[in-house]
Amino acid sequence: MKTEIKRILIVDDSPEDVELTIAALSENNLANEIIVAEDGEEALDYLYKRGKFLNEPGYPAVILLDIKMPKMNGIEVLKHIRDDSQFKLIPVIMVTSSKEEKDLVESYKLGANSYVVKPVDYTQFMEAIKILGQYWAIVNQPPPINL
Repeated sequence: MKTEIKRILIVDDSPEDVELTIAALSENNLANEIIVAEDGEEALDYLYKRGKFLNEPGYPAVILLDIKMPKMNGIEVLKHIRDDSQFKLIPVIMVTSSKEEKDLVESYKLGANSYVVKPVDYTQFMEAIKILGQYWAIVNQPPPINL
């Protein structure tokens, strides 16, 4: 049986953070394709196969979701994901600079699988993302999406 290598969806409006995240994931030699959405609306376009994502196959293995973004923030995106039965089982990791307790609590209430505060230090950031990538894209065994 051939195992499908699923994608990692990064939703972040900071090109620098996206670049660092991709670099950290690449250091682990993850074979997963990485898709980047620059804001919450684009993330939903990817999931619903709209606009530039019209012909994208399958669902991501994991979503790395920032909170502070224009158009639609990460909390709103998470709510949409968890309210839709076709997406509710996709692991969503909040990867954010927000240390606000209300964001942490709301993320977990809405069904986030994990909440990671972006370290300011470059080395810590790279290590945190490598660990996330290894666990969620390789080690974790998600349920089938089409239950």
